Amino acid sequence: MIEGDKLPTLTGTRVLLRWLEDRDVPALFDVFSDQKVMRFWSSTPWTDPAEGISMIKDLRRFLADGSLFQWGVAHKSDDLVIGTCTLAHIDAKNRRAEIGFALRSDHWGQGYMTEATSTLLAFAFGELNLHRIEADVDPRNKASIRLLEKLGFQREGYLRERWLVNAEVCDTVFFGLLRRDWTPSA
Repeated sequence: MIEGDKLPTLTGTRVLLRWLEDRDVPALFDVFSDQKVMRFWSSTPWTDPAEGISMIKDLRRFLADGSLFQWGVAHKSDDLVIGTCTLAHIDAKNRRAEIGFALRSDHWGQGYMTEATSTLLAFAFGELNLHRIEADVDPRNKASIRLLEKLGFQREGYLRERWLVNAEVCDTVFFGLLRRDWTPSA
């Protein structure tokens, strides 16, 4: 789906979605070690910056096999990574993927993730020619649910006790967005 050894840079008004590099490890640690960011994630917060090095190695492998594409979300002004946007569980044959995102908590409520996910959806439905994007969200994560609904995602299902994270059993709400229902201006 994507040629080459890194993801293309996607440009928004205030953010860039760009390939993650070794220099981004401290910024990734700031995102994924934050208890508030990881509260509704399917894994526990990072405790060691080396987890960022492992993540970047994994991203290279995932790009090569076409199973997951993860961009760093960076300020356009200074190129500092403040989060990530991901297309995971990519199924090229059926033209679908799952979207995921994380943003440093000190940047919440400022529209950065709306811009980043809109930019990613434009790429996914355009250049990648995907037909369907899905999202798996903890029903207590009201901010992510609001964002998905603002972008046109529809609730499609509720799975009880789907995840066990940090000894806590968590439910999931599934969302889906079809290309024909997506409005680029969202």
